[in-house]
Amino acid sequence: MKSRRIGVVLAAVAIVGTAVAAEVFTPRKLMARTAASQSLETVIPKQFGNWKLVPEISPVKPVDPEAFVQAPEIAAAKVYSQEVARGYTDGEGHIVMFLVAYGPVQNYKLKAHRPEICYTANGFRISEKTSSTLNYTDTSLKITRLVAERESRYEPITYWMKVGNDISNGVVDNQLSRLKYGLQGLIPDGALIRVSTIGLSKDASFQLQDKFIKDLFAAIPAQDRKFFLGNS
Repeated sequence: MKSRRIGVVLAAVAIVGTAVAAEVFTPRKLMARTAASQSLETVIPKQFGNWKLVPEISPVKPVDPEAFVQAPEIAAAKVYSQEVARGYTDGEGHIVMFLVAYGPVQNYKLKAHRPEICYTANGFRISEKTSSTLNYTDTSLKITRLVAERESRYEPITYWMKVGNDISNGVVDNQLSRLKYGLQGLIPDGALIRVSTIGLSKDASFQLQDKFIKDLFAAIPAQDRKFFLGNS
């Protein structure tokens, strides 16, 4: 009887302890509020190097079937609060489609959706997914490459994702990054950066995309460049 009472007490203590720990370690502070808000429309130039805007080009947009979450400080927060979707030409007949989608909240309920998801939702088949790196000055940026196909459209894609200040492209990496910030009481913001081309072979596409990314970084002021590169 005595051992049973001790067991009941210990169970009660464990339950209370778990509840307290959950309350203490629940992230409450938005990382997005610790830095000045950026206007991506302003930060991303419409013309740089040999690249010029092609207004009639519209890249595939992110698809989010669960786009809203109810939170104490956010009545109806969309996954992405800013989106820039543009087409650029290099003057030699090549077109690059560029998309940046930023969201102030990247937690377990509300997280950025990868191109694999949004392209599949738009009827594309995804193949040849690989991880790679893009070297820019003294920075090595982790990127993901894949190919999306639908009917006669063949679209090689390069993308990377940010969770807080981390480049975090994989599912496990994303979870670890959110956990890391959560243990600091922070709800990280995040972004999806995506570059794609049509009308070229896979190798030619990725070569052109790398040039576009490097030319874009060279045109963006250093203080704004960290938004795209994180702590690479």
